Amino acid sequence: MASATPKEIVRELPPLIRVYNDGTVERLLGSPQVPPSLQDPQTLVSSKDIVISENPSISARLYLPKLNSHTAQKIPILVYFHGGAFCLESAFSFLHHRYINMVASEAKVVVVSVEYRLAPENPLPAAYEDSWEALKWVTSHSNNTNVEPWLINHGDFSRFYIGGDTAGANIVHNAVLRVGIESGGLLGGVKIAGVVLAFPLFWSSEPVLSEPVEGFEESSAMQVWRFVYPDAPHGIDNPLINPLACGAPSLASLGCSKMLIFVAGKDDLRDRGVWYCDAVMESGWEGDVELVEAEGEEHCFQIYHPQTHNSKTFITRMASFLV
Repeated sequence: MASATPKEIVRELPPLIRVYNDGTVERLLGSPQVPPSLQDPQTLVSSKDIVISENPSISARLYLPKLNSHTAQKIPILVYFHGGAFCLESAFSFLHHRYINMVASEAKVVVVSVEYRLAPENPLPAAYEDSWEALKWVTSHSNNTNVEPWLINHGDFSRFYIGGDTAGANIVHNAVLRVGIESGGLLGGVKIAGVVLAFPLFWSSEPVLSEPVEGFEESSAMQVWRFVYPDAPHGIDNPLINPLACGAPSLASLGCSKMLIFVAGKDDLRDRGVWYCDAVMESGWEGDVELVEAEGEEHCFQIYHPQTHNSKTFITRMASFLV
């Protein structure tokens, strides 16, 4: 009888993830998944899980804040895309569930937190494709094509927002650019009122602003992109990750009227957020863009430590944008 082949690592992205020769994937970081709640005890926000598509598999967790009356009350809609380097975390993870509960409660918005497919099982551009399908599914409720009651009874499609953190913010940028470029836009003629990009994941083959030249080729963002999209045309200068790459669509085409960008002073992606914000302002885009920097804070601090003063300030600022 032949002996079993030893299990060996064939690809890895330290310290995040490993792929073995038998096809199994081991995720070394990330929080456990948790169920939705009829009413969260801290925020009184209700949540439930829904299926958007069975093939490919796309789902979402919906959040509805406690409203003041029993009558139908229309509130803004936020479609949210979680971060995690395109290969970690989930719309159902403890960290994002806790965070979105707080956002929904503070901002009084209906949130659709999208569960898109992850790399390496589903390399990019799968996450972009899933996210676009999710956006179309949500906006189809504006003309009652679909029948999710929380969106139909409580969603105000004249106040429609999309947002995300890190890889999710990258997805948001590419989605809002696609909305601006494609003649059909979103279903039902829905317009994106604004977008929130928290610590957006962008990169390029050359450092920008104060990014160090030494070690740049082995930067975390560079390694992530190679892992999650190994066949990307033009590599790290693909327009999906480098919005200023040669041949990238003009930022003047962004399909929204306002944008809120968050960066953190101790985040390796800090300069990229500033660089992107400057590029948007210089592009000729006619909307309003604001950059908010949390000095002395780390990457995604508001998700990991939501009870700190700076995290509460972050969520309050985000809530004031979603009106």
